[in-house]
Amino acid sequence: MSTSPRIVAGCTLLVMSLGPGLAACGADGNPLSAAPYDAADQVSFNAPGGDGKKADPDKPLEITAEDSDGRITDVTAVDATGRHVAGELSADGTRWHSTSPLAADARYTVRVSTEDEDGAPGRKVVTFDTGKPSTKKRLDVTFGPKTGTYGVGQPVTAELGMPVKDKAQRAIVERALKVESTPHVEGAWHWVDDKELHYRPKEYWPTHATVRVRSNLEGIKISDRLWGGSAKPVTLTIGDSVIAVTDAASHQMTVYKNGKEINSMPVTTGKPGFETRNGVKVVLGKEYYVRMRGTSIGIAEGSAESYDLPVYYATRVTWSGEYVHAAPWSVGSQGYANVSHGCTGMSTGNAEWFFEHVREGDVVRVVNSGGHTMEAFGNGFGDWNMPWEKWRKGSALLGNGTSAVSVPEEVARLRPQSV
Repeated sequence: MSTSPRIVAGCTLLVMSLGPGLAACGADGNPLSAAPYDAADQVSFNAPGGDGKKADPDKPLEITAEDSDGRITDVTAVDATGRHVAGELSADGTRWHSTSPLAADARYTVRVSTEDEDGAPGRKVVTFDTGKPSTKKRLDVTFGPKTGTYGVGQPVTAELGMPVKDKAQRAIVERALKVESTPHVEGAWHWVDDKELHYRPKEYWPTHATVRVRSNLEGIKISDRLWGGSAKPVTLTIGDSVIAVTDAASHQMTVYKNGKEINSMPVTTGKPGFETRNGVKVVLGKEYYVRMRGTSIGIAEGSAESYDLPVYYATRVTWSGEYVHAAPWSVGSQGYANVSHGCTGMSTGNAEWFFEHVREGDVVRVVNSGGHTMEAFGNGFGDWNMPWEKWRKGSALLGNGTSAVSVPEEVARLRPQSV
């Protein structure tokens, strides 16, 4: 086996720095036992280095092996905030290029590993800065809900500062929106419209899970005129599993905590023409007192169906005005008939108990009602009524039916196939 002059020089320098008796090369002179040599002459970058110039974030990062007898074996590129750049390495190890955008106004450290014709390892580390974007348009993101404790049905929301319609641009945005749960669960983003995304797991969140939501979008180019902006991270703590099931046919609500029944109460739901929505709803909030008027749901004032009532212990499940609440005027029908205008009514004592035992994000499910199924979006959180496969199709990353998608952190380091 021949010994590269480069390796000999590298070994000599290390011997001098380490002192007598501490030679970096093995006693047998095998170059594979040597410390990595400086591969500065083996690779070239298209990014400026050391001259005060800044790299154009619009252009992909490219690294090329200059030595015909050597090849690139590994590349990592990461900015000062810890964001990795995804990339592809050619099968013969002669070229690596980034496949995800560089952030603007950021500092990157790139570590390149090489090997020469003898298999000896080389290393090259380059640090460079990217310039500021030419446009001032920023896409800010607002996550919801606020940091706090929620039920197992609480979706995560992301509200964008401006619409994003193009699918490729949506993929850039979605890839940067991170949801990490402990314990880990399978989940996905779904584009509700051009400005709003929802994230939910395949099943409800595990009890007592911690869900951290953040964005890596800042400084990332989305289009020629739009760059990623700021986003405040949020952390959700998931409480006990509280699921209330209302059977409109038997006029009973059964409440389960962590899978165990803890209460069953007689109720009344929507009468014909005002049937309660079937399906899963999520508690949106609780209001001790609400003044309910028929005009709020389109009933003409003074008509036979008109009403104007003070309502207590009202737990909201839709934005259009569906609640679980105290209805002392219908106690005689509770457990026997459906007489409400769409809400789930119960005695004041039962409504107070329910009010005190549920929180935002808990699940309220209605079955056997003559009403339509709760819509997935636009009137609260009906997200769970959409089948999982259909939900995944609303992702800009998973919509093509793939079983998984790699994120930049997972594909930042790629080795070539053997040649």
